[in-house]
Amino acid sequence: MTNIAILGSTGSIGRQTLDIVAEYPTLFKVALLVANSSTDLLVKQARQFLPEQVIIARDDLYPIVRDALADLPIEVACGAHAIAEAVTRPEVDTVVTAMVGYSGLEPTIAAIKAGKTIALANKETLVVAGDLITRLLQSSRSKIYPVDSEHGAFWQCLVGERHEDIDRLLLTASGGPFRTLPREQLATVTAADALKHPNWAMGAKITIDSATMMNKGFEMIEARWLYDIEPDRITIIVHPQSIVHSMVEFVDGSVKAQLGLPDMHLPIRYALGLPSGRLATPTHRMTLNDFATLTFEEPDRAKFPLIDVAYDAARRGGNVPCVMNAANEIAVAAFLKGDIGFNDIHRIITGTMSRMPLIPEPTYDDYVATNAEARQIAEELTTNN
Repeated sequence: MTNIAILGSTGSIGRQTLDIVAEYPTLFKVALLVANSSTDLLVKQARQFLPEQVIIARDDLYPIVRDALADLPIEVACGAHAIAEAVTRPEVDTVVTAMVGYSGLEPTIAAIKAGKTIALANKETLVVAGDLITRLLQSSRSKIYPVDSEHGAFWQCLVGERHEDIDRLLLTASGGPFRTLPREQLATVTAADALKHPNWAMGAKITIDSATMMNKGFEMIEARWLYDIEPDRITIIVHPQSIVHSMVEFVDGSVKAQLGLPDMHLPIRYALGLPSGRLATPTHRMTLNDFATLTFEEPDRAKFPLIDVAYDAARRGGNVPCVMNAANEIAVAAFLKGDIGFNDIHRIITGTMSRMPLIPEPTYDDYVATNAEARQIAEELTTNN
């Protein structure tokens, strides 16, 4: 029995993780549920899975959750400090980090220091502080298993292979909702348009990141740290069907690909099964119609310039990806509220990056300060739209 902490239990990844816990009741037990603000769903999940502890990130919502669970022997807490402390508890074996954005960094670091197994769905952790996370892992018994479909694909393709035999990673992308939209029309698209992803059902923030293709930039940086591969050896390829989840090309010219339906239950199930093995399930299997036509194309970097922004941030290193992530979070939130246009996301990110000093070897405190300052600058650029 593996005791699981789910950070972001009310989000898309968190809900699907709980599906899998319910599917394998003899293998997994929920020890901790964490949500940001969805009190009703958090309470419902707590009543179904009966964890030892429930945490609501927002302090002002604590009384609602506490009172709703008062009749159960469940400890209720609130705030970022409580989350970071809870993941270190001895009853927690695996931490599923599905919190959105920068907020996943502190509890992930705490879990690594405590030697926990981490099923990583929060890509921003490695985008913001990949170097720090890598160094912490070297002195911890903690292991990170990726939950992203693309990184789960890389992981599977690399089983049994030598690192020195890798030539490059081929990172696939659906192309998002605007893949075929003429570039000049992007200026007028709305948040509702951007949230209509053709293949995946995801949270709002990651869906907008997919629409700008910043999500692929994040995944490139994440792959850089997970697999110790230079950014220029990671190639983004648009694959509209989302059946090939990613590929690895080796030095002899051969290519391995991992295929599957666009269903996040698959990579979550694979990550939770590691290192023991795959978890059998009667889920729907692919048919010939699913993979009869597979197409690939180069991404339109003029239409999606944030791809090159991400590569530039990865090459520069230091605190630059942290700046990029902070500005992106502010810009995406503003776009979702209708305060800025789609193309303003790029303007705000690059404007913030141009105003922030480079710190080549940031400490954790440097990341915290960088994140705060970058957010402030991005807010100013949003207000001055």
